[in-house]
Amino acid sequence: MENRKADIHELKQLLAVFAEAFEDHESYQSAVPSDEYLNELLEREDFIPLVAVADGKVVGGLAAYVLQKFEQERSEIYIYDLAVDEAYRRQHIATGLINKLRQIARERGAWVIYVQADRGDDPAIKLYESLGTREDVLHFDIAP
Repeated sequence: MENRKADIHELKQLLAVFAEAFEDHESYQSAVPSDEYLNELLEREDFIPLVAVADGKVVGGLAAYVLQKFEQERSEIYIYDLAVDEAYRRQHIATGLINKLRQIARERGAWVIYVQADRGDDPAIKLYESLGTREDVLHFDIAP
């Protein structure tokens, strides 16, 4: 298994992995972004896509964003999505992806990496607790 930064083709494969893992085909497969859009996203310094490849296909990955803070001169990295294909779970792929992101975060001088987990997603919660400090917060979606 290899962890690396994604390209356009791999990003599209990762969207399919997310759709299956999150059981949310509407969000991840109903309006897949164009190659042009994904290329522009890949060129951004504040977007970090990582994929895990095994057997010649994307079997997991994460999408993270760098947030420049204003209260201090520092940045934080937010893991927006992280998933591994069910057939490849329990092989330390998610941990490997996070460790690769940790390396990138250190290289960029990031203050912290953070991620949210949904209540009831015990495997994700267990993984994140093994790697960091838990904070219980509330999340609100506000319509524009």
